[in-house]
Amino acid sequence: MRERRRLRVTGTVQGVGFRPFVYRLAADLGLSGWVGNDSLGVVLEAEGPVDALDLLAERLVAEAPPLARIESVDAEPQVPTGETGFTIVDSRAAGAPAVAVPVDVATCADCERELFDPFDRRFGYPFINCTNCGPRYTIIRSIPYDRAATTMAGFTMCADCRREYEDPADRRFHAEPTCCPVCGPQLSLLSPDGGVLAKASEALDAGVALLNDGRILAVKGLGGYHLACDATDDAAVAELRRRKARDDKPFALLVDLPTARALCHLSPEAEAALTSPRRPIVLAPRTGTGVAAGVAPNLPELGLMLAYTPLHVQLLAGCRRPLVMTSGNLSDEPIAHDDTDALTRLGPMVDAILTHDRGIHIRCDDSVVRAVARRVQMVRRSRGYAPEPIGLPTTAHRHVLAVGAELKSTVAVAKGDTVVASHHIGDLEHLAAYRSFLQAVDHLCSLTGVTPEVVAHDLHPEYLSTKFAADLELPAVGVQHHHAHIASCLVEHGHTEPVVGLAFDGLGLGTDGTAWGGELLVADLDGFRRVGHLRQVALPGGDRAAREPWRMAMAWLAATLGPDEAERYGSAVDDRWAAVLGLAQRPDVLRTSSAGRLFDAVAALLGLRTRITYEAQAAIELEAAAAGQPLAGPGGYELDIGIGPEGLLLDPGPLLATVVAERDKGVPVGQISAGFHGGLGRGAATAAARVAAENGLDTVALSGGVFQNARLTDVVVTELEASGLRVLVHRLLPPNDGGVSVGQAAIAARRLR
Repeated sequence: MRERRRLRVTGTVQGVGFRPFVYRLAADLGLSGWVGNDSLGVVLEAEGPVDALDLLAERLVAEAPPLARIESVDAEPQVPTGETGFTIVDSRAAGAPAVAVPVDVATCADCERELFDPFDRRFGYPFINCTNCGPRYTIIRSIPYDRAATTMAGFTMCADCRREYEDPADRRFHAEPTCCPVCGPQLSLLSPDGGVLAKASEALDAGVALLNDGRILAVKGLGGYHLACDATDDAAVAELRRRKARDDKPFALLVDLPTARALCHLSPEAEAALTSPRRPIVLAPRTGTGVAAGVAPNLPELGLMLAYTPLHVQLLAGCRRPLVMTSGNLSDEPIAHDDTDALTRLGPMVDAILTHDRGIHIRCDDSVVRAVARRVQMVRRSRGYAPEPIGLPTTAHRHVLAVGAELKSTVAVAKGDTVVASHHIGDLEHLAAYRSFLQAVDHLCSLTGVTPEVVAHDLHPEYLSTKFAADLELPAVGVQHHHAHIASCLVEHGHTEPVVGLAFDGLGLGTDGTAWGGELLVADLDGFRRVGHLRQVALPGGDRAAREPWRMAMAWLAATLGPDEAERYGSAVDDRWAAVLGLAQRPDVLRTSSAGRLFDAVAALLGLRTRITYEAQAAIELEAAAAGQPLAGPGGYELDIGIGPEGLLLDPGPLLATVVAERDKGVPVGQISAGFHGGLGRGAATAAARVAAENGLDTVALSGGVFQNARLTDVVVTELEASGLRVLVHRLLPPNDGGVSVGQAAIAARRLR
């Protein structure tokens, strides 16, 4: 019996070779019909024997291309037409977009082999790609995903590329960005003022020569420009730091796999992430030397990434050494992605600019991951991961826009049973980042077909994201910061039942008007109760306390060991100690329960960092100091757990007393740091287990930027699992504020159901 069926496939099915896959499948099954993209995904009609049509539906899912992510396949009967042959048709509109936008994918092995094959027509061509790799999200202007809707629209295919594009047996069959040296983008090497120094292969050779000579190069990548130099050259690395105004924050390294293995210990999970088609920066413990000391000062880890574009592959092959590959910007600014902007901002910082004429539609930083609690954890979710959708464990019956927090900004949209988070935007306190935030909102809504009906935002009235939400004149849902953190963890695990939430971070505005940041919650997507927190202390100087950790050391000393101990410390550190001590003792000064600021205080007390040059530097260096120490740390470091007005009160007073006493006895800083981590982690786990028992709960969720600390997280997870509790930790989303928008979106969707 012969039938005809229309099948609609949704998910990540555009830009991943899905239509060519359907074409070959239909040919193999002897079916006639057509397949095309539309704004909802992929739609096809197939005609033939019933058993062949049944097999088609099964094999669409079972044999889908490796980059595809199928969410649904729906079929409906059609009237047979008797047509013969199967074709790929032009894309069409089909209402509001619902397709999952494809992410950018690292150069595949086939393309890399052709890149170095002198007999291949794309030999040495730095823009080689196919259906299995290359730019996607960063070049897409609109959906459906076709060449005309990307920044490749201006490059007309030559006859050879067109023939490959139309050949079902070819790897570039309907590969939208496909091109070659005859018809595609071209490389240029520019002087800092924009003059053309060289083109095509000569530009590459000259760029390699400059890097080998210790010069600094701006390099246009997939989602923006990098600043590059020889990572083994101390003078080059130091000069890059000076020009970029980046005193201490570590640089990422571009390496090949053998070099990565020589420089760092790579767990199986870390190596799998490093070599995946997503190609994030992987933070891994260093085991060898071979790079300049200035690459990652005072840190036991290096940030490694493998080449993910043909141009990066060629640079690495030409230089034959690790390269610094850091974001193309002045410290804290958004990465440059527009060519004119790059010339203006980066020209004064570099010796030359290696660029090309394929446009970047949306800036997208490199993603960053780290091995935490025996798994890979997201630190920054961006290129290669965004804007991949995440399943929502509730249904958003109205379109929700969530605008995130102030730092590490992302935005998210929710509709139906999915939530889509943007790439990393940055810190909105910078005007350029706020402009990028506005672009990200518009672009994400456009690509996902979301017309916001509700906006979710943080409670902090001074966040630019909160002010933006107010200006939209839409129904608004204010979401407490730490509730959003825990909700984001629940979302990625598909968890809907109440949990104990441990939310440890820098700070977020609490419902009582104080700065929270060391919270014990009982929470689900419907709501939360604050059932405990770290002891509150003054935040002397407000935001300055985060930039000058000695202030938090003064506050904690005054609160726990008394003003005399605070004076003893402060008078040796800063001339302003008396004024800060006065602030720390005033009852009207903003108070905080922040775990992040507690880490800052301990780092300052141990002499590691009294002032910082990048966010969380003191806490990062405190963790680094404990490298090589036993996980549990020495005994004698205890967090006191008492009862306060809102439940459990976690008092670090005894912990700090031990830190100070051991410091004064000359105990090595690394040993004290390990003791502090162990004591805080055990105490937090004990408190969470007590709350779980009192509330009949069996699951604890960990979120907040402090849980990027691998040592603390390992201690907490180990203790909780030993108590028989299930522990949810972040994997798909970062525990820091980069995941807050997803939590906001889920909470808003739940409230409006």
